[in-house]
Amino acid sequence: MGTSVLHRSPVTRRSLDREAGWAQPMLLLLRLLILGIGLGLITGTALRLLAPRLSPGAAPLLGLRLATPSLRPSQGLGRFEPRQEDRDLSARLARIAATQKDLTVGAFVLVLDDGRYAELQPDRPLPAASSIKTPILLAALEAVDQGRARPDERLPLTKTVIGGGSGWMGAQPMGSRFAFDEVATEMIRVSDNTATNLLIARLGGREALNRRFQQLGLTGTVIRNWLPDLEGTNTTTPRDQARTIALVETGKELSPRGRDRFRSILGTSGTDTLIPSGWLRGAGGAAAAAGNDVNDGLLSRGVRVLNKTGDIGTAYVDSALIELPDGRRAVASFMVKGPFNDPRSTDMIRALAAAASQSLTR
Repeated sequence: MGTSVLHRSPVTRRSLDREAGWAQPMLLLLRLLILGIGLGLITGTALRLLAPRLSPGAAPLLGLRLATPSLRPSQGLGRFEPRQEDRDLSARLARIAATQKDLTVGAFVLVLDDGRYAELQPDRPLPAASSIKTPILLAALEAVDQGRARPDERLPLTKTVIGGGSGWMGAQPMGSRFAFDEVATEMIRVSDNTATNLLIARLGGREALNRRFQQLGLTGTVIRNWLPDLEGTNTTTPRDQARTIALVETGKELSPRGRDRFRSILGTSGTDTLIPSGWLRGAGGAAAAAGNDVNDGLLSRGVRVLNKTGDIGTAYVDSALIELPDGRRAVASFMVKGPFNDPRSTDMIRALAAAASQSLTR
């Protein structure tokens, strides 16, 4: 048998050619569509990743409409902006202060996340004692941020800067040199007065620091004397103290690295007998507050307190950053002026802190 060959009719071949002619453009169009969708997804994802890093001025160049607030470095960190007074807490602070009429009392508490605040004579200048060291720490770390000082720079011990009272640097041989970062740390860790004077001298002196305090909005904070200033001529206010900590915590001042260093140094202060003890008592930890495990007691309740105290016998101060159990952060400062070494002054600060604790954590 011979091989059979099948032949398509001319009509069938023309139909197949016509179908092939339509199929090629459609296939090309489909490929372009898929490619376009893929590129769109990739571009959209890339823009979402890049958007937080764009500055407001760069947005028009890319045809993007980016809301400026979402680009602010301090977004999500809160701000120093008293917005709604907690009148019940303010009234309670006033009642507590009124129980000791011969004591002069000031207080300020602010939740950075929502602007809730309470106050009692927050702008009345009172002796700063060692609490003046907190704004000095801010100015010192600002100098490092701006390249005007180096952490490893060596500061010389001179007769002028030696201060009595707390600390160990003043007892070292004349001419000894200390690293800038060590000086800043010891100023807070052991409240070293000589370290404080070293920084005052290095940062341009009292007038230069006072000008910077004014620029920062610390209108009642003034250095008039070298530390320890037992006469109480250096002054500050509860609002200024809270503002100092808040300016750093909210990212308004200092770089992220400077902020971390500020918090780290503030956390070295070991005095927990005032705000930490009172805060724990207000949170229901009276037994722990009376013992030696105040910070452990606070941490077990989801609270962390970074604070700096001041004490010259006739004046007591404690100012703090308080991390609350629900993730909010508050700043607080309590100041009392009264008779020399009167235990009612420290009791007053603990009572005020306890009242704030009960109000903010209930």
